[in-house]
Amino acid sequence: MTNIVAGNTAPEFSLKSLDGKEVSLSSMLERGPVVAAFFKISCPVCQFTFPFLERLYKRYGGAGASFVGISQDDASDTKDFAKEFGVTFPMVLDEKKKGYPASNAYGLTNVPTILLIETDGTVKISCTGFDKKDLEAIAAALAERKKIVPSALFRADESVPDHKPG
Repeated sequence: MTNIVAGNTAPEFSLKSLDGKEVSLSSMLERGPVVAAFFKISCPVCQFTFPFLERLYKRYGGAGASFVGISQDDASDTKDFAKEFGVTFPMVLDEKKKGYPASNAYGLTNVPTILLIETDGTVKISCTGFDKKDLEAIAAALAERKKIVPSALFRADESVPDHKPG
């Protein structure tokens, strides 16, 4: 869970990316809405969810929408996670040794926590765990913003549960 729910203002964060660059929420919001996904590499629900987030990124990321994975682990483990689960969108580090500054600002108690943050900093969608309807709602919101028809996020040949708690 998080104390940042739809309608709330997302707290600013500035964290280092895997290549050592500083990445802030405000700089990403200048380019459009942000899908921020907090995770731990050891979390089985995170491992299940991130390939679907990658599908969202491939379809709706890039110009006009930013995606960022916010890892509660170190750079080496986070790189391994991204490689293993096929994640190509940017990752930043919210490390334990620094006191998890972003996770604590958002009041996180569970991962994954996924947020769709509008350009004015308002949280439009807040999802804890894996939630099929919330991911489809994020896809629909991003498609609407890009003025394109949303495509199916889940394939007919996949057995995907409606929800997996984080």
